Amino acid sequence: MMKRYMARAAASLSLVTAFCTGCSGSGVEGHAVRPSGSFASPSREPSASTKAQIAENVKSTLEERISADEEKLGSGVDSSCSPTSPQIFTSKCQAAADAASDAAGLALREIDGRAGFATLDSSARKIQAAVRTYTSLGCATGPTAADVRRACLTPAAVIAQGFSDLRDGANLGLAGK
Repeated sequence: MMKRYMARAAASLSLVTAFCTGCSGSGVEGHAVRPSGSFASPSREPSASTKAQIAENVKSTLEERISADEEKLGSGVDSSCSPTSPQIFTSKCQAAADAASDAAGLALREIDGRAGFATLDSSARKIQAAVRTYTSLGCATGPTAADVRRACLTPAAVIAQGFSDLRDGANLGLAGK
């Protein structure tokens, strides 16, 4: 009994010694023992000033795009996609939808999965989903069926509000939200 205890203690001590001294080779149950200097260093979070700079760059890039599109296509109640617009079922709304989707895509590429842009990410994805729905329903082709026209209203409203929602998301990105 004592021999077995001593053998276990010696084996444990040799494993601990190998681990602590950074020996490489095989360890317990076929797992490699890595030298102590090979452990990955913890990832560093970007500094607050770097995050602020990234957020400012995203906002300015997006703002440039949004402003140009809004000037040409309108936004909110002035959009051809506003549910009260007589152009909601025309190619003019489809052009606004395409521009909103492109701006949303730009936003997603700019934030590229970075933390601190949850609102912008959510808004951009919601806009892209609305554009896909608007397009798949054929809303821009002047549908005559009442149920299709009704189904077009919700995605069109999201599209009409899209530029404003992207701007708000970029502004909230400055606050890390």
